[in-house]
Amino acid sequence: MTAPDCRTLESCAVKILALGDRDPAFLTHRELDAAFELMAADVECSWTATDSHEARDLESADGVWLLPGTPYRDDAAAYAAIEYCRRSGTPFLGTCGGFQYACVELARSLAAIEGAAHAESDPDADELVVVPLRCSLYGERRLVEPVPGTRLAQACGGQPFTGFHWCGYGLDPRIEARLQAAGVVLSARAEDAGVEAIELPEHPFFVATAFQPQVGSSESGTLHPLITALLTAARGRSG
Repeated sequence: MTAPDCRTLESCAVKILALGDRDPAFLTHRELDAAFELMAADVECSWTATDSHEARDLESADGVWLLPGTPYRDDAAAYAAIEYCRRSGTPFLGTCGGFQYACVELARSLAAIEGAAHAESDPDADELVVVPLRCSLYGERRLVEPVPGTRLAQACGGQPFTGFHWCGYGLDPRIEARLQAAGVVLSARAEDAGVEAIELPEHPFFVATAFQPQVGSSESGTLHPLITALLTAARGRSG
């Protein structure tokens, strides 16, 4: 029997819920547009606003990409998406703001840090997990050093690489040990940025990074290997 052609059968499509609030004034958001255009014909991936009805339709997604641009219009939808992926095994990639929110959600759910919060949206909270960086990295590139043996290292080749940043917040160093004790792997670091990536080793694919892997897509015409890894994981789930 001939295999079905995924270019013509909608049922074969891999659906990535790209969750974020698009602002075309941001270079990083225009680069996301470019990355979406480079995805294969069998991938359904486009902006889904956090305050839309579709943002809550998680069960139909083969993967979730929580995009940069915080605070989100609906922070609750962002946290709900992270929790859903963590519990269900749905492939998850969080970048920049998605990384920050993943740190907060994992601090709440796995490290049992009651009231864990983000300094941008809740600056007066007692348990700030994500705090202002000592050096804001808006439009900056830093050398990202992946930890050997991690999923990030496997996806990106294991050697240090340059990552583009547009952020002023990161994981509070005082929280690192508590996340690690709860089973979270800190899979990369960079000067000024501290922890660059986190992942859940027992999850099919749960990775979040401070750097933004889509930047450069418009010039290179290729997808960053971390984005490709998300698509591969989602395709395995949909199949």
